[in-house]
Amino acid sequence: MSEKRKKRDKPDNKRTIDPAALEILERNDGKVETAYDRYVKMQPQCNFGRTGICCRICLQGPCRITRRASKGVCGAHGYTIVARNLIRAINGGAGAHADHGRHLIYTLTEMIQGKAPDYKIEDPDKLRRVAQLIGLSVEGKEERDLLEEVLNAAVSDFTKLNDEPLHWLEGTVTPGRMEKFADCNIHPRSVHTAISETMGQTHMGVDSDPVNLVFQGLKTSLADFAAEHIATDLSDILFGTPRPVTSEANFGVIDPEMVNIALHGHNPLLSEMIVRAAREMRPEAEAVGARGVKCMGICCTGNEVLMRQGIPLLTNFLSQELPIMTGAIDAMVVDVQCIMPGVRAVAECYHTRIITTMSHSKIPGAHHVEFTEDRAMEKAREIIHLAIEGYKERLPDRIDIPKLKHTVTAGFSVEAMLDLFAAVNPDNPIKVLTDAIDSGQLRGVVLLCGCNNLRVMHDHSCTTVIKGLAENNVLMVATGCMAGTAAKLGLMNAGAVEEYAGDGLKSFIHMLNEANADKLNNRLPLIFHMGSCVDNSRAYDLNTLMANQWGVDTPKVPYAASAPEAMSEKAVAIGSWCVTLGMPTHVGVTPEITGSALVDGIALQIAHDVYGGYFIWEEDPEKSVEVLLAALDERTWKMRVHRQAQEKYETETISAGW
Repeated sequence: MSEKRKKRDKPDNKRTIDPAALEILERNDGKVETAYDRYVKMQPQCNFGRTGICCRICLQGPCRITRRASKGVCGAHGYTIVARNLIRAINGGAGAHADHGRHLIYTLTEMIQGKAPDYKIEDPDKLRRVAQLIGLSVEGKEERDLLEEVLNAAVSDFTKLNDEPLHWLEGTVTPGRMEKFADCNIHPRSVHTAISETMGQTHMGVDSDPVNLVFQGLKTSLADFAAEHIATDLSDILFGTPRPVTSEANFGVIDPEMVNIALHGHNPLLSEMIVRAAREMRPEAEAVGARGVKCMGICCTGNEVLMRQGIPLLTNFLSQELPIMTGAIDAMVVDVQCIMPGVRAVAECYHTRIITTMSHSKIPGAHHVEFTEDRAMEKAREIIHLAIEGYKERLPDRIDIPKLKHTVTAGFSVEAMLDLFAAVNPDNPIKVLTDAIDSGQLRGVVLLCGCNNLRVMHDHSCTTVIKGLAENNVLMVATGCMAGTAAKLGLMNAGAVEEYAGDGLKSFIHMLNEANADKLNNRLPLIFHMGSCVDNSRAYDLNTLMANQWGVDTPKVPYAASAPEAMSEKAVAIGSWCVTLGMPTHVGVTPEITGSALVDGIALQIAHDVYGGYFIWEEDPEKSVEVLLAALDERTWKMRVHRQAQEKYETETISAGW
């Protein structure tokens, strides 16, 4: 019998390399259904959907493109169907990030009107930096007045209908990118307008031109970038700009003697309040026999409170059900995005309360505590009381917590990274990084981002890419669940530098350690954790700084992105703006566009000719390392050649081409 046949006949649900997750899955032995079991039951998956040639936009379908039927009922070709599906996915991701940013705009507006008394400006310096970034004058202005101007600009970027550039695009990308957006007519009027346009353009009987559809998708991806940047900047103003902090990650952070609360989702507005309330409510926990209340994070809410509060990280997206199965999680508090409905079914087998908090994100059978900005701390305390009630119902004989955990150092905003570099070069901090690349000490920078996906082995692709890049002297920054993988598997601490970094990367990090010895509590990690998925905008700011230092546009910068286990529509949106903003972008799970050679070719080849960035589909993680290194090396080689030509012929510009 062939190996393929064996796999099909005996599917294995142990699709993870996380030892803590494997421990729980092995002792569970299928008694409680998890995502790992559901994936196996779903095989074989529909190949029409996998390649993007299934259309359900109208009620005449679903239409599937086959050898016998080369067009849909309406006459749409496969390339139209694939393009429409693709840009609707971008739209879904943009909608999710817009939801996040819009909620922050609303909360800060309520705050300055005196309607959200539990919030205040934690970082006035960041407020001034953001104001200057988007072209506002800060001289002589009170904090409240300046914040109101910033919020007005944010509302404009979300809702305006004219063709003026978005504040959060014009202020954060290179002039060359703005010119490119104008040349291609992909500058979004506003976040909400781009999302609305895309839905209208993909309605049955509107646009059937695949190229035109793709351009609209790229426009929407830029709206997504602006929404992310607004969310990141407003979060920093409200809760503080992250600075290096040391904590722990993986299931071993669960404390059986504490009331344990898992914070899950993407929105920091409530989770920050819960962390604050948990510290105040120790006496209530002690009254029922616990030592206190412990908060832990999952997914990007976990990243938010890790970065700013040092709250330990439990796990990432794919294994979110498994902490409940330790028998020691008293409440899982969820807000929005990437929350599996399956957590509720798992919780039915245990004492854990699943608590939803948002009016548009509910799970049947869960407790619901409606979050409101005007009563934020009151709602946080209500949630903690539910967790304490859950603690009282624990079954001690069902508690079994994997002991695995690792130290993690996080909190690397762009400001924090520039502070590290400034200890080496106070006059021009970013030059520390560009000089390291010019000298060959570093090969370049890679942004590690994205989710987890059971189409590949959970955490395996991520860790393989990390170790391969580290060995080859690539500086890595990480966000989202990719950062979660690195944190929980011991790849985000100083020990990982010694074990995995090549000589160049190791010497670069050691140099930063020595220069910052007087202000660092712990040595620097192998990978710099920059935050949640909206904070990919933060990671791109580093690219812009490098481009400006070299005097080039971003398509020339040796900076790439990698999503080895991409899963969500948000990943499609992020990847699309990464390409549009000039980055080679590796995706380790081939998206649903291969049903059209035309659309696939646009993503892989034509995008490079137009924008300088391009997609790379590669599911083999070892080969992924090779293609990422090749992309970085090509750019460093070209910059060196162009610079030599510039010096030889005494020209002002390096080169107009990529």
